[in-house]
Amino acid sequence: MWDALLDVSVVDGPLPVVVWTIAGACFLYLLVRERSAAWALGVVVLLIVGAILGAGGLWLAVNVLGVVSGPIDDAAWWWVSAASAAILVALWNLWGTRWWRKLIAVLAIPMYVLAAMLGINAAYGLSPTLGSMLHVSTADELDPPDPAEEAPPADPAEPLWQTWAAPAGMPEHGETGEVEGGIPNTVSGFDARPAQIYLPPAALVDDAPRLPLVIMMMGQPGDPDVRFLADVLDRFAAQHDGLAPIGLVIDQLGDPYADPLCLDTDLGKVETYVTQDVVPWARAQLDVLQGPTYWTVAGFSNGGGCAAYFGAKYPETFGNLAAISPTEYPGVEHPDETRHEVFGGSFLAFEAVQPANVMAAKAPYADSVGIFTVGAGDPGFIGGTTRLADAATAAGIVTTLEIIPGADHDVEALDGGLEIAFDVLYPRLGLEEPPATDQQEDG
Repeated sequence: MWDALLDVSVVDGPLPVVVWTIAGACFLYLLVRERSAAWALGVVVLLIVGAILGAGGLWLAVNVLGVVSGPIDDAAWWWVSAASAAILVALWNLWGTRWWRKLIAVLAIPMYVLAAMLGINAAYGLSPTLGSMLHVSTADELDPPDPAEEAPPADPAEPLWQTWAAPAGMPEHGETGEVEGGIPNTVSGFDARPAQIYLPPAALVDDAPRLPLVIMMMGQPGDPDVRFLADVLDRFAAQHDGLAPIGLVIDQLGDPYADPLCLDTDLGKVETYVTQDVVPWARAQLDVLQGPTYWTVAGFSNGGGCAAYFGAKYPETFGNLAAISPTEYPGVEHPDETRHEVFGGSFLAFEAVQPANVMAAKAPYADSVGIFTVGAGDPGFIGGTTRLADAATAAGIVTTLEIIPGADHDVEALDGGLEIAFDVLYPRLGLEEPPATDQQEDG
């Protein structure tokens, strides 16, 4: 019962419609209090002042107090301004009115707040259910099949697209869930939330092939939610006889609102967690191909910056990186504060962990692929994403940079970025026949 409630959609469906309808009805009732020019003029003033207060408060929270991190969607400004204006009208209805109007005004205020929260959440689209909006997971535990052998043999010379034939009865869709028992944090001690996993159809049959692996991280605030990666990989699997990478979405935050910077600092040993807890666990517990060509580190927003860092620093593990709307470097939102509080004020230490500088230090890369994407309507991230792509190119990483039309810092940017990434990576991962070169076509 509880899980069913948490799985209710808050992006589309009846819940947001009901909330917006009730909020709208309350607003109209409280708006028409008197039929007089004085009241009409007062309402106009209240609406204007309320909207200014809402927009000003949001601006203050973002630019001065730093309470809200990350880019602010245009819809958020409209929703906050509208809710603030409606709340001011409701408060005005508490004076000189009958008790039932006062009651409706009191009840309307939390309804306006809820309506704005749902509207803003729907604009981003990254928390599609009530549970994800509240950062409560309803995913069932999933125990991945044991690897076929204790010590995997060398990766096969022939790609899977040549050797694989989907057996009869193979499921049409993959499976998702939380990793049963979680990924032990034995080395790092980092208090990560349970990782979630996607197993494609080809992983769910007898004698399943070893598959590529994608380790992904989501944004901040956020959760290790595999559904977005799973949806995209399922679409690719449907077009490739069930073949897709195994997807592992891990937690680089520890808390939805924390940001330990994907590094080993006093904020938490995230780098050790990823490289010495997650990577060895995946090698031992998942039936995956072992070479760096088949391993991808991916991420969105905060997680995209982490992907750029790990892909840049550990090419021997991750031959591919997919940075979707990435933060340019750790602490980019508050660089001076981060440098002083985390790096003891050291410019050298702070700059040493910035992915572009890591790439320059490790160049040239022998065999790495990098995909960088960002929404065309996300100006706060376009510059940083472009600079990361330029640094990757200069370091010898085979680089793709795509600006996604119509996307902001939202689910369209995430889905579009993943689509672009796997369009590029599928031939490299051996899941799709590489496109013919000009020389092959001439022959």
